[in-house]
This record gives sequence, structure tokens and C-alpha cells, in this order.
Amino acid sequence: MSKKEAVFKSCLQPASKVLVSCRGLDGENNALAVGYCCNCSYDPPMVMVGIVPSRHSYKMIKESGCFVVNLVDEAYKENFDYLGSVSKRDEDKLLKKSIKLSEGIKVNAPILADCPVNIECTIVDSIVTGSHEMFVGKVEHVHADSNLVDGEGKIDFGQIKFL
Repeated sequence: MSKKEAVFKSCLQPASKVLVSCRGLDGENNALAVGYCCNCSYDPPMVMVGIVPSRHSYKMIKESGCFVVNLVDEAYKENFDYLGSVSKRDEDKLLKKSIKLSEGIKVNAPILADCPVNIECTIVDSIVTGSHEMFVGKVEHVHADSNLVDGEGKIDFGQIKFL
């Protein structure tokens, strides 16, 4: 098979779609679609999310020191598309779409209750990589729909119909 040079931007695909939820120091909640998200350590468990500094949520995450990664399935596609295309600077998008929130257990940030998996994280480091600041978050608590979790607490990701 022959090879052809491809575009560099976001060349490591596919990756599951995620929404990152956060809370500002003033109590304001928000959620945004994040294109850069990955595991970066299993001991201790850590994930990394990339946020563009011009995004409304950037300051909230930077100041609060925490965030929640919400894995998105097909049933949440309309909300994902909306939350990823509208800024909270322009309207209260969580209220407008009646996004169901629950409180984090370990971090002061909301979880998106209708997403199948929610990963609460505390920021332990960050690095500016050009267009994004990559926040490294230590996993503090993982919520998963009960039908996805086996007797040992492992998530059966094969049951989730990711976007």
C-alpha cells in the first residue's frame, strides 16, 4: 500500500469525545468539548486535557485546580455538539439545554449526570504546548453507570456507544 503525507493537526485519531466540566471560584458551572484528552499515568492514575487559554473555562480550571472528564455516548450527541459550539460568554448553555448536573464527590466541580462515565481530577501539573495548556489531573474518583461496572469495579467500555 502506498503512503501519502497527511495533515499534522490532530493526527492521532480516533479518540473518544469528551466534555470537561468545571466550576469557577465564584460558583459558576460550565462544560466544554475538549479535543485533546488522554491517559498519561496509571500509577497514580492521571489524565491530561488540553484547553485553549481563550476558552471561557480555562480560567475556571486554572484557578479552581480541578476538572471532571465526562465520557460521551451517542445518546448525548446533541448536547455534545451544542456544548462544543456555544460559549458560556454568550449564554447560559447548561441552563438552556437543561443539562443535568450532580456534585463531584472529591472535587469542587459538577459531573454531567447523563454521561456514562465521569472522572474527577485534581490538577497536579500543566504545560503549555503551543495552542493549548495541557492540564495533568490526578484521578480522584470515577463515576460509572452501574450497568457498566463489574463485581471488581472494572468498567466494560465495550458497552458504551462512543461518538
